[in-house]
Amino acid sequence: MEDYPSKLLAEAVEQFSTLPGVGKRTAMRLALFLLKQEKGEVQRFGEAFIRFRNEINFCESCFNISDEQKCSICSNPLRDQSTICVVQDVRDVMAIENTGQYKGLYHVLGGIISPMDGIGPADLRIDELVERAKNGEVNEIILATSTTMEGETTNFYLFKKLKEFHLKISAIARGIAVGDELEYADELTLGRSLVNRLPYENSLAG
Repeated sequence: MEDYPSKLLAEAVEQFSTLPGVGKRTAMRLALFLLKQEKGEVQRFGEAFIRFRNEINFCESCFNISDEQKCSICSNPLRDQSTICVVQDVRDVMAIENTGQYKGLYHVLGGIISPMDGIGPADLRIDELVERAKNGEVNEIILATSTTMEGETTNFYLFKKLKEFHLKISAIARGIAVGDELEYADELTLGRSLVNRLPYENSLAG
């Protein structure tokens, strides 16, 4: 156990170290950095996170994060309302938007099926996606989860749930290497994978 000169410092380090990828040494550096800043700056820093957690909304349609009840993508009349791109989380929405190649809507599942992590279909926003597919306004659903085994399992489960609605169900092309997460793909590769998407049945045959 670390020997800290202050319980307040120890608590600050402990909180920083709960962040993903932040070890105790980095947490110490961050805490001491804040200690050097003006008190007003640190207060604004902390309040930004408190407001983010307390005031952020999840879009009532696609579950993207938003300042309003409906996100700016779903409320944009210029977006293609007939196409839905299904992604794992909000980071994937941002990655795809940065390509500038996609003009439809999204559906954020909130994760992928992963029995090893105790995550099953009931833990994801799959029922909500099925309801959107039922409404008659959707012509195509693009499955764009990660190309990991868990992502492929999720895609297959979604395909089985959605095929009865006689929609075009496609998957992003294999420009994304097997095992990759979408958020780490470069914009050009991700953009091409969306543009060159294939019918999901073709990906099963491959």
